[in-house]
This record gives sequence, structure tokens and C-alpha cells, in this order.
Amino acid sequence: MIKQISIFATNKPGQVVKVADALSQENIDIRAMCVADTQDFGIIRLIVNDTDKAKKALSSHKCIVQITNVVGIKIPDKPGSTKQALELLSKKGVNIDYMYAFVTKSKEYAYFVMRVEDPEEADKILSASGVELITQEEIENI
Repeated sequence: MIKQISIFATNKPGQVVKVADALSQENIDIRAMCVADTQDFGIIRLIVNDTDKAKKALSSHKCIVQITNVVGIKIPDKPGSTKQALELLSKKGVNIDYMYAFVTKSKEYAYFVMRVEDPEEADKILSASGVELITQEEIENI
């Protein structure tokens, strides 16, 4: 299981820059980012190398921040690998609320972040089937 930062922001120019600036001032690396919006507000989701430090930095810049446990997986970077991992969860009735990928230097693996209702159960299902889970320590050292 890994920690994700969600930042709630108004949907106007400069909000993502504000987040990136707050993190860069504290030398925090963004490992993955997903931005979702509605007409009035947006949610910026981040995986960073130091979650606690990032939360403090963002809060000091008047950002509304929430930490969520999410599932991170590392799968072979080849056609069908994503489908196989997702089928494991689907067959056990686990719904994926949202999912996004992030880029690493590895050409062998693809990395994904998934938000599910019960991350611990999803971790058990995936790891029991041989899917490699990403740890918070691994995120910090990528």
C-alpha cells in the first residue's frame, strides 16, 4: 500500500503551478500525478517521494490536502499484463474507483496506482496471485 496526496482546488489557471511550486520549494519529487476536474473545482492526486513533508508544504500554502491509502502495482510492460492484474480484482468483486499510471526509468515494468474501497484486501488478492506491489519505501527511492 502506498500513500496518495489529494489536493482540492478551484478550477482556475495557476492551481497546478501553486502545488508544483510548494513541492519544489521543499525539494519534493512528484512520482505520479493525475488531475481531474469539474466546472468549479479540481482534484490533484499525487504520489511523491516524501508524503508527510509534502502535506506540510502544501498545507502551509493554504492547500486543502487529504492523504489516502492506494494500491500500487508493478507489472511487466507488455500487452495483456494490465488486463490480467485487473481481472484478479474484478473476479473477487473489487471495484476500482480510479486508476492512473506513472513513468519510471524501467523499460521492463509498468507502474499503476489504484484507488479501491479496501486497499488491504486488494493487496492480498494481487500479491497472492504473484502481482508485485509497490511499497512506500520503493516510491521514495525511485
